[in-house]
Amino acid sequence: MSDNEVDQTSSQATRFGIELRRSRRARGWSQVGLGKRMGFSNTLVSYIEGGKRPPTRNFAVKADEVFESGDKFVELWRRYTRAALLEGFEEFADCERRCRRLRTFELGVIPGLFQTPRYAAALEAAAVQRGSITQEQADERMAFLATRQRRLLEQKSPPTIHAVMDESCLMRPIGGPDGMIEQLNHLEELASRPHITIQVAPFSLAEHRPFVLPVVLLTLPDRTVVGYAETQLRGYLERGREAVSAWERDYDQLQVESLSKRASLAMIRAARKELE
Repeated sequence: MSDNEVDQTSSQATRFGIELRRSRRARGWSQVGLGKRMGFSNTLVSYIEGGKRPPTRNFAVKADEVFESGDKFVELWRRYTRAALLEGFEEFADCERRCRRLRTFELGVIPGLFQTPRYAAALEAAAVQRGSITQEQADERMAFLATRQRRLLEQKSPPTIHAVMDESCLMRPIGGPDGMIEQLNHLEELASRPHITIQVAPFSLAEHRPFVLPVVLLTLPDRTVVGYAETQLRGYLERGREAVSAWERDYDQLQVESLSKRASLAMIRAARKELE
């Protein structure tokens, strides 16, 4: 877990606690009095005010009810849970929601839009186990992913999606053999949809693979193209025409060098057979 991620999450929890304390003192209430009004212990109130315990959605809802503050505390809770998302990702997700064409290259894991709930949950569970995020943040990330998938994959006129996955995406059994078999079955189903193209970049491409990190290219309704890439610290939306054009040229080359749709599907099936 990066220091940036820790600081973001901690600062949002601290902000929630400061606002809770300010609102409580403005009413002239003690922590005991607030706890009784909300139905929680004064110890929990103290911990949350001090940033020692993360707020829950239920706690935020109760705080808004007691202070008659609309959805102020719920919004602060949302900011806290969203702090688990990589900085810059929400801006990307907004562009993704509006795009009419999406091209992506992924390394190591199945692209998020194509992940099954079981596969995604395994990744989030591992992050919780490492201490990178809380369980509540993992649940929020799962819900956010489901929303993204629904917006792009289930709409009446979905965008054209072209995904090139490094062969490593198929080889790492996330969620165990059964979970990975389910994921590979889902990939095969997605590949059958007319607006989705899936290709695999085989290991044999070696040094000729043009990208060393995952990238996404989004064509927006006004036909402008933006790119998105991530470092360990943050996500970055690239709008510069020269840089985006270079990414597009590399992506075109990647499509040419990768396996055909038929050969890619055969590799997906072969990977599944190895696990059965």
